[in-house]
Formats: sequence, structure tokens, C-alpha cells
Amino acid sequence: MGRFDGRAAVVTGAAQGIGLAVASRLRDGGARVMMADIQHEKVAAAARRIDPRGASTGVCAVDVA
Repeated sequence: MGRFDGRAAVVTGAAQGIGLAVASRLRDGGARVMMADIQHEKVAAAARRIDPRGASTGVCAVDVA
């Protein structure tokens, strides 16, 4: 059982760097994660890396500015 089982999170800036690290950690801990970034192709590739089956991640293109 993971620390974040049964929880959901939205991580902005998730295509790289700190955002990607946070999304990966949450996913590893059992959370469902929505990964958001302005770079849609890059965030989609990052989501496939941390969750190859796509069972508990989603992606969306967003500009939080």
C-alpha cells in the first residue's frame, strides 16, 4: 500500500524538472496523477515513461499564466 493510495493530484509543469519528479513520486506512491504542462507532446511522453500502461495518469496542455 502506498502513501498516496486513493488520492488524486494535479501537477503543473510536469513535462520536466521538479514537476516531473513530483508527478513521478506521487504516482509511485499510489496516487492518480493529472500531468499538466504547456508542452503537450513532452508531458505526454513523460506520462508514458512514469506510467507505461496509462492506468493512473492523465495529461493535459495548459498555460497557467
